[in-house]
Amino acid sequence: MNRPATIEDVARVAGVSRQTVSNVINAPHIVRETTRTRVEDAIRRLGYAPHASARRLRTRRSSTIGVHLDPYAGGISGVVLDRFVHALTEHAGERGLRVMLYAARSPEEEIRRMSDLRDGGDIDAVVLTGTFPGDPRAEWLIDRGVPFVSFGRPWGADDLGAPAHHWVDVDGASGTAQATAHALRTAGPRVAFLGWPAGSATGDDRERGWRETLPTDAVAPRLVSRESVAEARDAAAAAFAEQLPDAIVCASDSLAVGAHLAAVAAGCPRLPIIGFDNTPAVEALGLPSVEQLPEEVAAGTLDLLMGEGSSITQAAALPHRAHVLVTPRLVVR
Repeated sequence: MNRPATIEDVARVAGVSRQTVSNVINAPHIVRETTRTRVEDAIRRLGYAPHASARRLRTRRSSTIGVHLDPYAGGISGVVLDRFVHALTEHAGERGLRVMLYAARSPEEEIRRMSDLRDGGDIDAVVLTGTFPGDPRAEWLIDRGVPFVSFGRPWGADDLGAPAHHWVDVDGASGTAQATAHALRTAGPRVAFLGWPAGSATGDDRERGWRETLPTDAVAPRLVSRESVAEARDAAAAAFAEQLPDAIVCASDSLAVGAHLAAVAAGCPRLPIIGFDNTPAVEALGLPSVEQLPEEVAAGTLDLLMGEGSSITQAAALPHRAHVLVTPRLVVR
């Protein structure tokens, strides 16, 4: 077939009516499973792509996902969110959806932006980023029945067993556990951790992986720095002045770069330092790092928003699962 496949072609190959094919595309829950499977198989075989514009007009839905664009703050580790948004946009396009980016400087301003976009029919769903305990954005979306998934767990009492909302996240504790185990095997027992001040949900989770992997009798310092290369360098330098650790596991690549600069200044350029994010900066320095796999996070986000269908679904109507926890991998250099 030299021309693009049409809905009529799919109906003919599947042995059903044109309306049945339309139902499978737009309301798969009303079609019997055997029929739906047959139609979906014909769609795949023919490479049929529903016309997104026509579907939007027919369903009066925008087929658009709103995503908050964080303010530019410089630094190293922000590239992870950029990769996530790029992957989400790419995968959404393959499913006939669009992504709309919007900016806001506070949770309250973001709620106003989401309200305007929803009331104007510009978005059907939202992907939250930068979650934190008691996040008012999630509460606002839940109260109004807006389908959403967050990149980042709710950080509640039982995110795994009974999460407050659907989420996708990277298992930070698993990542730092891999890094710590590698450092213990290859460097020695005194593996330090350089992390953010206590109280950061993500940072505390990454610290937990380090603590739980250390031997019970290990004596290893916990170093503190904000997300700053310069502060991390100073924190590491102060620790080196007392005693040089065998290795350092860091909560981010920014902190790893700072620790590496301190090690070079102390005459120990080969001190094992492991970052978290696997950004081009640590790759250029030859430092190992934990890869978050944001492409898998993006795929999991869309799976939760769409279920097994081809359109955005109200989150409460998805019984199959409520979260996706992506296991990162350690990249050794």
